[in-house]
Amino acid sequence: MSVFYDSIGNGYAQRRQPDPRIAVAVGDALAGARTVVNVGAGTGSYEPKDRAVVAVEPSRVMIAQRSVDAAPVIQATASALPFPDGSFDAAMAVLTLHHWDDQRRGLAELCRVASERVVILTWDPGSDGFWLSDYFSEILPMDREIFPPLDGLYAEFGAVSVRPVLIPADCEDGFLAAYWQRPHAYLDPVIRSGMSTFAKIDDAQAGIDALRGDLDSGNWQRRYGHLMDQPAIDAGYALVVIEQR
Repeated sequence: MSVFYDSIGNGYAQRRQPDPRIAVAVGDALAGARTVVNVGAGTGSYEPKDRAVVAVEPSRVMIAQRSVDAAPVIQATASALPFPDGSFDAAMAVLTLHHWDDQRRGLAELCRVASERVVILTWDPGSDGFWLSDYFSEILPMDREIFPPLDGLYAEFGAVSVRPVLIPADCEDGFLAAYWQRPHAYLDPVIRSGMSTFAKIDDAQAGIDALRGDLDSGNWQRRYGHLMDQPAIDAGYALVVIEQR
């Protein structure tokens, strides 16, 4: 993961800002946890300000973009957290698990260092995603391969609950589904550069051209215009909460 984000992570802090509604959902899932470790923390999005947080991030490029008032950060990987057992009330991992080389070991480490719960913002590979995959056919097969099923791996580590996370039409974060109601945004290479998915697509130009053509012709509006009245959609994102046994 560190090499990947060392390559694509420059400018990430500007392109990826936390959405306040998603931040509330993450905070609610953390419940009464007073101490939290944020694993795969990146530039610090969604780190709660009202708790004692320690961040773990493998990429120097991402660490360098953390603000001066962000939580203290340690350069390490999820599969080898440098903390004793039960060091924190909770562990959190936001849109990072799919980048880990060893997801099972990383989850075991999160559960080892968290005495109460683990909170993971992820994507459900059983989901059909949203309309973008109609233009980029690689997205769903690729994501279904790298995201663990919600009814599988997590249950090995404790009692699991799953909370759907709806994506608001004006989502302030820049992850893949954020612009579902603003399709022209996907034509912008700067916006796409904040989405790790596009860094993995060998040749996205055909999909970009097709989307541009449909937007120019009105075909996108005919196919997906009904979404313009929706305040939020379920694009498959979810909070997985593992309560420690």
